[in-house]
Amino acid sequence: MRALLRSVLGLHRTLIVFCGAMAVLAVVSLVGLVVDDRTLLGVPVWMKPFKFAVSFGVYSLTLAWLLTLLKRAPVVARRLGDLIAGMSTVGVGLITLQAARGRQSHFNVSTPQDAAIFGLMGTLVTALWVVTIAVTGLVLLHRVGDRPTASALRLGLALCVAGMAEAYLMVGSTSNAGGVSGAHSVGVPDGGPGLPILGWSTTGGDLRVAHFAGLHALQALPLLLAALRALGTRVPVLADDGVRLGLVRVAATGFGGLLVLLTWQALRGEPLIYPGPSTVTALAVLVAAVTSAAAAVVVAGARRVRTGPRPPVPARA
Repeated sequence: MRALLRSVLGLHRTLIVFCGAMAVLAVVSLVGLVVDDRTLLGVPVWMKPFKFAVSFGVYSLTLAWLLTLLKRAPVVARRLGDLIAGMSTVGVGLITLQAARGRQSHFNVSTPQDAAIFGLMGTLVTALWVVTIAVTGLVLLHRVGDRPTASALRLGLALCVAGMAEAYLMVGSTSNAGGVSGAHSVGVPDGGPGLPILGWSTTGGDLRVAHFAGLHALQALPLLLAALRALGTRVPVLADDGVRLGLVRVAATGFGGLLVLLTWQALRGEPLIYPGPSTVTALAVLVAAVTSAAAAVVVAGARRVRTGPRPPVPARA
């Protein structure tokens, strides 16, 4: 436990404190889900703070570790982490405030106070996006671990930035009629039937799906690399750095293709769980392409591992 505590304290402390606060908020929101029977757009009012607490907690924990890898710019990395923690605290705080008031936090311009809160949230989202781009730039300029690790982090951050940008498709997608400016859903009103907990629409398109997928690529790619490393102790070909690097790049490309596919599906007003023929065909092509590319990487790596390094050419007399 002491070793674990020292390891955690060695990360970016402000982000770790924020992550702890998100854990507390998640517990408080769970209690709210039990004791508070109020709903908003057909969803319990405390569901949104719970989801944002979990999402921001995971995001901040990942960054708290990642920023410690930027050895050549520790002060800049620390300041960027402080900015992210501060802006995220205000943003999640506003969402929690609106939930406690029983008011819609996103797209709500029905009163001057609600419009001001939504406007501030929008400003914070843009600022957080810009700071995440700055972190991505630093990671691109630094050597962070071996090549597979660097690739997983850089591509994960790039996909995370793209996922954040998905939010701009939601803002202003409807007029200010009825005190609402923007929507998650496409083709149907927000607040209709949705998936449990996630709330993604089951009757129309939902832009939150691609938004979620892009945001959490930052965790998915490093976790994939960790799994490949663990399997490398039993599967010799996966112990090769070149194979792991190739598989990470293939996975990132597939993830990017999935992000585009999910966005395209949502913009056509199609529910995630009821894809049409065009979506199914596009997904099949994407899966086939990714599978073929991954197989090619593994086969090439197996051949390289089997033959071993080429012997040096003897010098001529």
